[in-house]
Order: sequence, then structure tokens, then C-alpha cells
Amino acid sequence: MQKSKETLSELESALGYVFKDRALLQLALTHTSYANEHRREGVGHNERLEFLGDAVLEMVSSEFLFERFPTMKEGDLSKMRASLVCEPTLALCARDFNLMPFIRLGRGEEMNGGRFRDSIVSDAVESVIAAIYLDGGFEPARSFIRQHILNDIDRKKTFVDSKSRLQEMVQADGRSCQYKLISETGPDHDKWFKVEVLIDGRPVAEGEGHTKKQAEQQAADNAINLKES
Repeated sequence: MQKSKETLSELESALGYVFKDRALLQLALTHTSYANEHRREGVGHNERLEFLGDAVLEMVSSEFLFERFPTMKEGDLSKMRASLVCEPTLALCARDFNLMPFIRLGRGEEMNGGRFRDSIVSDAVESVIAAIYLDGGFEPARSFIRQHILNDIDRKKTFVDSKSRLQEMVQADGRSCQYKLISETGPDHDKWFKVEVLIDGRPVAEGEGHTKKQAEQQAADNAINLKES
């Protein structure tokens, strides 16, 4: 169901930004599952915005940490940035400004609990960042990120994502890791990815998920569990 202008105004109030082109906000809130169910109406989805928003978020968070911690080493800065922009952290931020009710999902994804899945919610956050960037420029996007994503970092820096943790562990042993896509199945609105993580070229663990990012995180988490067991 498409949100009314009045309801989107409520979201804009929570975001702290009023769109000149509200269609950008609507696009940022549209998951591929919804777009596929409304293909005849020419409804787009937020995947391209997610790509752009991820880049803007990385730039702003890097700048913020560089300024905030002038003596911190590059490796520690990278680790902290990873914890501040990973899926669990972005989903936590989304709950703070109540983004979930506004995400447009297809019926199947809705029934499967997609509205509360970290991967979908975090992608929507990145898409909203891109929408603000395209609508108002870098400064409003930067302001939004600093206010809603980079606040309360002591609480959020504990969310070190599994890929970063595994990378740190294997580098400490002088080794390297990479991810390989094993399979991609299902229709466009309900893809399922299977990935394996390789350490020094040898398969160690596998992971699955609705996105490659999610599958890679699970593969890394499984590899960490095997290493620590």
C-alpha cells in the first residue's frame, strides 16, 4: 500500500529532512519485491540508490572517524567504521527513526517477515541516504548521517560485522580470505544466494541469504565459529 503524502511528511519529520522531490523518497522505500509485483505500473526499486547511499555513508563515516580520533591507526579506524555501517547497526538506527512501516514490500516478502529483516531495512537506510543526497546535495546527507547513524557510537561500535572479524583473524595469521558465489536461484523478487568463503584459496565455510552481502556475512560467521570451536 502506497503511503499518503501526510504519512510521508511524518517520516520526513523523523528524518529531519523535507524532500523537494518526494518521488525520490518513495523510490528509496521501494523493495524489489514490491516493484516486481507492480511492474506493469512502471514502479522502480531502490537497488541503485542503495549502491550510491553506501558510498556516501562510507565517505561521511570515514571523515567523521578521522576527525574524531586523530591518533587512531588505520586498521582500528577501518574496524570501527565497519561496526558503524554494518547491517545490524543500520537496522538499529532505522528503528530509532521508525523507518520500517514505510518500506514498500511485495506480499510474499511481507509474509516472510521482510519488514524486520536487517538486510532489507539496512538497504532502505542506505537508499534514503542516497535520496537525500540526490535531492539536497552532500551537506543534508552528511547532516542526516551524523545525526542518525553516527550518534551514540559507544553503543554501536560493538556491532563488528563477521566479514571484518574474519578478515582481521586471518590477516593476523598472515593469510587472506575471499568469497565465491556458488549459486544464485529464484525469481528477481526472491533471489537466494549461496556463497563460500576461502582462506588461502581453500573452501572453509558456506553461507546463504536473500542478498550476496547477507550470504557472505553468514559464511564469515560460520568460518569464525569453526575457527573458535
